[in-house]
Amino acid sequence: MLRMLDMRGLTPVDLHGLPAEAASLIAQMQHRLEQQHHQLVEHQELLQRKDREIALRDAKLEKVNFELARLKRWKFGAKTEAMSSEQRRLFEETLTEDEASLQAQLDRLRQEATGDGTTAKPKAPPPRPRHEALPAHLRRVDHHHEPEDTHCAAEGCGAPMTRIGEDVSERLDIVPAEFFVHRHIYGKWACRCCQTLKQPPAVPEVIDGGMAASGLLAHTLISRFADHLPYYRQETINARSGVRTPRSTLAAWACQAGAALQPLYDVHKRFVLGCRVLHADETLVALLDPGAGKTKRAYVWAYEWHQRSHCEQRTGAHRAKCLPQIAGSRLLG
Repeated sequence: MLRMLDMRGLTPVDLHGLPAEAASLIAQMQHRLEQQHHQLVEHQELLQRKDREIALRDAKLEKVNFELARLKRWKFGAKTEAMSSEQRRLFEETLTEDEASLQAQLDRLRQEATGDGTTAKPKAPPPRPRHEALPAHLRRVDHHHEPEDTHCAAEGCGAPMTRIGEDVSERLDIVPAEFFVHRHIYGKWACRCCQTLKQPPAVPEVIDGGMAASGLLAHTLISRFADHLPYYRQETINARSGVRTPRSTLAAWACQAGAALQPLYDVHKRFVLGCRVLHADETLVALLDPGAGKTKRAYVWAYEWHQRSHCEQRTGAHRAKCLPQIAGSRLLG
């Protein structure tokens, strides 16, 4: 009768009348079966978790392989692809870094995939980033925060507390560009006796009769040629402040300011070309060809002094005076 029953389904009523040794043995077997059942459930859960980890690892491997293949295609692809040789050259440095990073990730994932199957150690929490100190020349605006009540809040005390220190945290902020107007007021003075008029001469400006002051002209030129910000974007940025500067006006300002800088260009050119040895560098760039719907090849030349070419025969204070100028002089043509 006991053979026909499930061992785990036996109850104390079923064991009534059996010898004590048999009942104890059956109880031990029931306990052992329960332990095996729990171990089997835990093993199944572990297998399911491993299956999910393997699927996630395979997805990561596939993604890294795809990114690596795309980077190699960009780097070694044919010239007939969408990116030109000039465009691909701009991405060569970043492509090399990205390729090395992806290759390292791929090797690490492969090592994890071919491991001994043991549970990976939990990763240590990433270290908190250490921010560089903010430049000391920036203007500081202090905001003081103190408790509303500086008396001790302990029960039965209420004594005034003493300030023992402070914690300072700094946040970087910015004030957007502010347009303002220079008002030049020229007083008129007249003599009632001899009927003569006296008035100071007008202040010389870069653009006579224009509304742009020298600061706005410098900002426009720097935004266009140093920050590579097109005129139509500058027009939109200025419009947010309620100032209307059409791109045609900005282009005209740049031309007139460039003409005003011609004497400085001539002096700089004579200074750079006045040395015995001149280093030159040629860079190919893609230049828009208006009306053609494509780009054409253009060139940028950079010239630089050699640090010893001009001053190697000079000594003393004059040589020390020349070196900073030579080291920092460059001309883009």
